[in-house]
Amino acid sequence: MELIRGIHNIKPQHKGCVLTIGNFDGVHLGHMSVLSQLKASSEKHQLPSVVMTFEPQPVEVFNPAAAPARLIRWRDKYQLLQPHVDRLLCVRFNQAFANLPAEEFVSDLLVNKLGVKHLVIGDDFKFGCKRQGDFALLQVLAKKYHFSVEDTQSCILQSERVSSTAIRERVAKDDFVGAQRLLGRPYSVWGTVVHGAKNGRTIGFPTANILMHRKVSPVSGVFAVQVKLDGRLYDAVANVGYRPTLNGKQNQLEVHIFDFAGDLYQQRLQVIFRHKIRAEQKFESLAALQQQIVLDCQTAKQFFALERAE
Repeated sequence: MELIRGIHNIKPQHKGCVLTIGNFDGVHLGHMSVLSQLKASSEKHQLPSVVMTFEPQPVEVFNPAAAPARLIRWRDKYQLLQPHVDRLLCVRFNQAFANLPAEEFVSDLLVNKLGVKHLVIGDDFKFGCKRQGDFALLQVLAKKYHFSVEDTQSCILQSERVSSTAIRERVAKDDFVGAQRLLGRPYSVWGTVVHGAKNGRTIGFPTANILMHRKVSPVSGVFAVQVKLDGRLYDAVANVGYRPTLNGKQNQLEVHIFDFAGDLYQQRLQVIFRHKIRAEQKFESLAALQQQIVLDCQTAKQFFALERAE
């Protein structure tokens, strides 16, 4: 998959494609359905398939205080999309881009720069200044600029529409089984292990530390998790948050892997969330925190033992 970073990097050789547009947060089963439609259209028209997405996401520009937690980070989105599309165009979303008139968005970007021949898009898609463009306008402009438009069909699973919002709701309620059903894979956080303060070692619980790099995290608290490393799964306990007992300043994921003694620095881990144990809290001392971690580890091990016994 070719990555095009910004409109200014669209080259003449990129002209001529089938396109879909969206945030693709989570790259869930609904998105996979859209990508399947895109691939079929790509093969029919014998043109490259292109996903256009935005960074930051539009709601993060228009109303940052109300912006929802992202299910995945940009790097994870890139890797999940990679097997399914020929090109990924990442458009920098700012106020200047938001002010682009609806028809100019189509004529300049979609037609003149990308040479779109077929557009796969949801019928609730809004575009252009003040979101004045809609699916009906797209149909009119498609005839004017000689491309075709196809409505994406909602992905319905057990009478529920699959969406990033529905998955966020599941994750917020610690319903990781339900989130997995809509995602098509376990809810996970990927990240590279960085050096921490090494406080965990001093109390007998060394941790792998991963910075969340998110304004809003979809999860917070202490969890039974599994860590995937080099194709192997390890049971573990994890804390997501600001570590109030240690006066932490950054939102961080700390994972204590059971029965593991290797060096994890700079390793990229997949942390799979399985069960919430408790909310994050501040303890009066490191000794009190240590006692609670012992209980958290016991709870996590009991969860995995019961699950395997079923």
